[in-house]
Amino acid sequence: MAFISPALPFERDVEDGYVMNTTLTQVFKQNLKNLILTAPGERMMDPTFGVGLRNYLFSQNSYALEENLRSRINQQVSKYMPFIKLSAVNIGFDDTTQLLSISIEYHIPGINIKDRFEVTNSTVRNTGFQTI
Repeated sequence: MAFISPALPFERDVEDGYVMNTTLTQVFKQNLKNLILTAPGERMMDPTFGVGLRNYLFSQNSYALEENLRSRINQQVSKYMPFIKLSAVNIGFDDTTQLLSISIEYHIPGINIKDRFEVTNSTVRNTGFQTI
């Protein structure tokens, strides 16, 4: 089977040894996930890499926090993944359940991929559009 890269986190697979990313869509989504979840200073040799979503989890819900997080996501994607164009960054806070959710809709013009990435309290769900 043709593959591009190992899927993270590593998972055993009897056929290839480890579960692999087999499409560019999977690779881009995995890289976006790493960018969103990595805390600044966590990546060696590049202390500015990462949005640091965990740093926002216990912050007071406010418009300023939402705009700060949206701005941070836009800056990081623009710097580290400039080939991705963000269509929408939706941030939701549920005060009753203390749930933070982020939905990022993006497209990659060069290869006609349109997709969505969702994160809820650091748990990633892969939902999205079909590749066009």
